[in-house]
Amino acid sequence: MLMHKTLKRYCLLEIALPVLILAGCDPSQPKSAPASEPPQATAPALQAPQQAPIPDQPPPLTQEQKRVRLLIQQVDDAYAKGEAAYRKGNLPDAKVEFDRAVDLMLASGIDIRGNADLQDEFNRIVDGVNALEMEALKQGNGFAPKEEPTPADVASDVTFEVDPNIVAKAKADLATTKSDLPLVVNDYVAVFINFFANSQRGHNTLLHSFQRAGRYKAMIQRVMAEEGVPQDLIYLAVAESGFQPRALNARSRAGGMWQFMPQGNYGLAHNVYMDERFDPEKSTRAYARYMKFLYNQLGDWYLSMAAYDWGAGNVQRAVQKTGYADFWELYKRHELPGETQNYVPEILAAIIIANHPTQYGFDDVTLDPPVLTDTVTVNYSVNLRLVSDLVGAPMDELMALNPSLLRSVTPPDAPFDLHLPAGTATLFSERIAAIPEPKRSAWRYHRVAAEDSLASVAREYHVTVDELAEANHLRSSESLLGVEALVVPLAPVAAPSAHMLYTVHRGDTLVTIADRFGVSLNQLRRWNRVAGIKIAPGRRLYVAEPARAQSATRSHRSGTSTGSSSNAHKSLPVNGLASRSGASTAKKHGTVAGKTQHSGKSAGASGARKNGTSGTRKSHPTKHAAHRKSRARKEK
Repeated sequence: MLMHKTLKRYCLLEIALPVLILAGCDPSQPKSAPASEPPQATAPALQAPQQAPIPDQPPPLTQEQKRVRLLIQQVDDAYAKGEAAYRKGNLPDAKVEFDRAVDLMLASGIDIRGNADLQDEFNRIVDGVNALEMEALKQGNGFAPKEEPTPADVASDVTFEVDPNIVAKAKADLATTKSDLPLVVNDYVAVFINFFANSQRGHNTLLHSFQRAGRYKAMIQRVMAEEGVPQDLIYLAVAESGFQPRALNARSRAGGMWQFMPQGNYGLAHNVYMDERFDPEKSTRAYARYMKFLYNQLGDWYLSMAAYDWGAGNVQRAVQKTGYADFWELYKRHELPGETQNYVPEILAAIIIANHPTQYGFDDVTLDPPVLTDTVTVNYSVNLRLVSDLVGAPMDELMALNPSLLRSVTPPDAPFDLHLPAGTATLFSERIAAIPEPKRSAWRYHRVAAEDSLASVAREYHVTVDELAEANHLRSSESLLGVEALVVPLAPVAAPSAHMLYTVHRGDTLVTIADRFGVSLNQLRRWNRVAGIKIAPGRRLYVAEPARAQSATRSHRSGTSTGSSSNAHKSLPVNGLASRSGASTAKKHGTVAGKTQHSGKSAGASGARKNGTSGTRKSHPTKHAAHRKSRARKEK
């Protein structure tokens, strides 16, 4: 019976097996998970492996360590952006990001030297920026913006022949030219008209100069009228600076729109905080008064222009030597240096072109908008970073509006005319009243945002919560709900030493020194004639604009010495200048006076010979046709 049941069970299994197989192969049916198999009874049981001991977990990071890690990440990001911009050839953007990378560390409030990780990061960033800038310097100016040459600079090697058509055209235009100067057109002037009108380099440089003039033209015209000098004297700025208020001659140290030398009494203040040669309005007034002074001495505007370039004493000696109180006669007799010979004709050419721009191809002149500012006179030291906070203007804009500032802070012991963006003077006065006057050179002003707290603002500026609360008459635990702004009590920046010199210590860089003394990196480099970022320990650096004493004043563009009789506008007016009555000893405008002349050479000529220039004042090396015609007439 048992055997029958067993056979029946196997028969049922044999019938059911094909059905199960067919059902399992049906693709339309979802696959079921295989049933788990029971462990084999005969397999030996596996022993669980012994777990390795868990290593000790590193201690949690301190708040300081977290700050350092976050700071390094921010610095790396800024450096990477700068490097990417550099590789694309975008040096201005690269400079911004590199500066930001360094500024993040300097402004962090963390002792860089006291933190090994941050010191390594700082060294790496500084080395990287230094290497890239040295690479950029091989190709140009590094990260510094390139100063555009003036029309006089590019015209210094003019070689055009005189074009009779240009002469005829210019003379015809002269009949309809309105000028308060006695304009003339001759071969010398026509050469420069031709250069500015018909050469790409000359055209572009003069065009850019005309465009920049729009920023200051209204101001200059007002000052000229107030001082009673011809309006067209504005065009001396074409030759001097191309209307660039921060123009600086690296060789002679002449600076500003009108290129005054650092030494000399022109009513322009110059100290470790400011240099009014770079103030557009104050230097323009000094220029107008000095031109009036020269005219009163020499009695002729062309001779006055020549004296502004070469020196009134030199011009007067040339007049006395030749008997001619006439610029063109001095030119033809080669009694003027080459630079001064070209100086007056190129200015006259600029005046004529400015009065007839379309006739000489300058129909594309679009004047830059005038610089409009509010001016407040401050009798205390105030940091431009604070001013930026108060009026909501970028630091770069404020520096551009105040080009006479050598540091980012106004003088502590002298009044200063602070130029602000137009319409912000009232806002400035209202907000700065919240900050004690002695603290305005260092403290900051923070507009409160919705997410701000005393703790977050304190962290941002690296001050303590208690210090921030006390400065704002708040409790340390108090909310900022309803508070519009906070004053931030920062420590003052270092002041320059009495001698304006700083001795470099180990670990210093130009970046850290510039930050310590509140000056820009470019200023520090310019004052000390250095490049890059690294600087050797023990070196002494100027940390403010140095007043360089010179035994002989140098020509403002070429740097050629003129001996003891210096360029007139580059030195203090002295009693040795000829008076107007003295100039009259030579009959004016080409009439020969008596043959009396000094048997000895003037100091000016002697000084010139020492620098390789003949005492006979040979003409500029360029030999255009006008020079040859003059020589031919003289030989006849």
